[in-house]
Amino acid sequence: MPEEADTCALDAGHRRGRTPPPGSQSGGVIHDVDSALAALIEREATGTKGVEVVFDAPTKEWAGRRNAPTVDVYLYDIREDLRRRERGLLNEYDEDERVRARHLPPRHFKLSYLVTAWTQRPEDEHRLLSSLLACFLRHEALPADLLSGSLAELGLPVPISIALPPPEDRSFADVWSALGGELKPSLDLVVSAPTATGRVFEVAEPVRQPTRLSLGGVDGWPPKERAGGTRARPDTTTSSPPRKRATRKRAR
Repeated sequence: MPEEADTCALDAGHRRGRTPPPGSQSGGVIHDVDSALAALIEREATGTKGVEVVFDAPTKEWAGRRNAPTVDVYLYDIREDLRRRERGLLNEYDEDERVRARHLPPRHFKLSYLVTAWTQRPEDEHRLLSSLLACFLRHEALPADLLSGSLAELGLPVPISIALPPPEDRSFADVWSALGGELKPSLDLVVSAPTATGRVFEVAEPVRQPTRLSLGGVDGWPPKERAGGTRARPDTTTSSPPRKRATRKRAR
């Protein structure tokens, strides 16, 4: 059902003259998701006033340089959401409701973020994590008023999920080991972001005159059919004269 709703919303957007953003001037889908997440945290996560929101890798060296309360939203994995992939082509319409081009449906990519809180005391970090968890639980998708760039141009929902079990091929301990840091309480935030492929196929000019069809034979026969079911008289000026029948005289 969510996939069908997304397809209907996209087709309705194109009927209103909106087109996919293959050449969008925004910073890209990842940048647009980062901006929406930062705005959502600053607006709705209580206790984050005066707390810096960053997207850095939480390595041991980075943690040693922190001297102010910080919420780190680290992007550690990007994968396509194959369950949301669609087939076929979508139409783009002009002001006269005529198809002007067709393009591939957008692809959805799962952006996985490791959300952590950094303060001087573990109690303060836990309060921040609780506030962040409550903030993300209130939304099934990123609020539409916080979307910008390519996400706003597509006009599709951007679903989010929080604190789900990790996939079988990945564990958070492995992520922390790769970062070279110590295991720390964190939230796993996954954003399924629609992304335009940029592959657009132009269509031919619309038909402006009805099809005209005429039937006829060779050398004026059979005569051509006219409108109304009447037949045209054969042109005798170009037809060859009839041949005289040859006769043989009998010998007496």
